[in-house]
Amino acid sequence: MPTDLTREVSDIASRERLLAEAFVEVADSLTGDFDIAAFLQSLAVRCVELLGVSSAGILLADPQGELRLAAASDGHAWVLDLFTLQQGEGPCLDCYGSGAAHTNVALGGLEAAIAWPEFAPRALEAGYAMSQALPLRRGEQVLGTLNLFQAQPNALGPDEIALAQALADVATIAILQRRSLEQSLVERGQLQEALTSRIVIEQAKGILAERWGCTVDEAFDALRRYVRANRLRIAECARQVVAGEFDTDGISRG
Repeated sequence: MPTDLTREVSDIASRERLLAEAFVEVADSLTGDFDIAAFLQSLAVRCVELLGVSSAGILLADPQGELRLAAASDGHAWVLDLFTLQQGEGPCLDCYGSGAAHTNVALGGLEAAIAWPEFAPRALEAGYAMSQALPLRRGEQVLGTLNLFQAQPNALGPDEIALAQALADVATIAILQRRSLEQSLVERGQLQEALTSRIVIEQAKGILAERWGCTVDEAFDALRRYVRANRLRIAECARQVVAGEFDTDGISRG
């Protein structure tokens, strides 16, 4: 029977492996066919795995400075609604405006209720007790935010907050690396594509989950493995799934 020490060592090894994979994916952002939408989606999932939070989302500012959801760890409507709601109010909007992290925000507290009269009760109704908002920032430039939700009212410790910010920094690095390879007009077009692609990817995940009788996360994992193995773009593959142009029987769910 594994001891507590054995389990702890295993958890540390698993976390280090996931972190290593995240940084390998950042290195991939230097290639010409890097898919920023898929990368941000994968990073949101890794946030849940590494930090033990319930949900994670990445919001990017569009050219007008409005926050738009670029990636989410799951596709449940109430979660997506909470991310989208923060275009008007919430910890992410405050984090983006100030460039400072908003950590261990108690959503049931008086401060949250006063600051965000619409967002806070909606988050509580969705089953979340605490939220974190970390800036995607380099110097004075803030690209967006990383938003974490927790169902349990357990505060993240300093090490976990540092890790969350490191993951936000990973997203920032990947985006800025990609920008450096392209002209300004193309850069803005790709970020807009990332926002648009997310909608198509979420639709494809829902279709596959319903078709296969599995969760949306399991459907996304299967789709991601398939496109990687066949060197395809996940956004294009998702579009074909939604349009009914793709035979999904060829995707292994193992």
